[in-house]
Amino acid sequence: MPIAILTILVIFAALLTWVERRLLGLWQDRYGPDRVGPFGVLQVVADMIKILFKEDWVPPFADRAAYVLAPAVAMAAPLLAFAAIPIAPGIGIGGLDGIGLLFGLAMMALSVYGTVLAGWASADKYALLGGLRAAAQMLSYEVFMGLSVMGVAMQAGSFDLGAIVLAQRGLWYVVPQFLGFVLFTIAGTAAIHRLPFDLPEAESELVAGFHTEYASLKFGMFFLGEYVGIILVAALMVTLFLGGWLGPLLLPPPVWFLAKLAIVIAFFILLRAALPRPRYDQMMAFGWKLMLPLALVNLMVTGAVLLGA
Repeated sequence: MPIAILTILVIFAALLTWVERRLLGLWQDRYGPDRVGPFGVLQVVADMIKILFKEDWVPPFADRAAYVLAPAVAMAAPLLAFAAIPIAPGIGIGGLDGIGLLFGLAMMALSVYGTVLAGWASADKYALLGGLRAAAQMLSYEVFMGLSVMGVAMQAGSFDLGAIVLAQRGLWYVVPQFLGFVLFTIAGTAAIHRLPFDLPEAESELVAGFHTEYASLKFGMFFLGEYVGIILVAALMVTLFLGGWLGPLLLPPPVWFLAKLAIVIAFFILLRAALPRPRYDQMMAFGWKLMLPLALVNLMVTGAVLLGA
């Protein structure tokens, strides 16, 4: 079961590249991929073939060991985090009873090592700036991400993600923890470097940021790791705030989970189509001056309500 889940996850992450381009085309009133296969669905296969047959080149000025390790870390960390995600009762990798939430957040935090290593090992000024931005961005927004979900853990009385889902039988936590939901959504977007928080890549400023010197399979691992990260953050949002596999109609639990997951992923794609990129100083100020106080307020209010009850 664990191997099957991870295999399906990687395939879904690859297919998500096609889904994103089609949805962006729809929302921006233009064609997306439509040449290779029906509705352009084989564009994913064409892209994979192109990436695999490009020259796998390591710059002579790079730190070879760290340069090769970076994309592996960037892809492995979000994949490992899925060990904590319960898709439905009895469906999931499992084995993390009681600490699933902490493990998921820890693996998300470790993923920044791939970005930082890539920026430093490439010995390129654009890559280094991208790596430094990623480190500061992740360090800042991981704080708010952790604080934003503590209200959920306090209400459920557990760090086990399965128990958190079951605690939402009467009411999804998106209602009592709406502020935490908004904060987690923003912090999650920043953690996976999605627009409008893609400043570590920032093509208009840094060429491509931390993966400027990467090509072939190594670039493909960074690319795929980003989409695995999107699925991971969406799965955490569904599990923590949207009732996980629970639903009001008599549909199989996995169907509810996947339907909610698809809606949240579509929202992340819509952000890319709708929002401009802020300046780096604006992003950092927004986090420390606004999100941190709001996360602390949400935590204190939740604690006060639980003590009063």
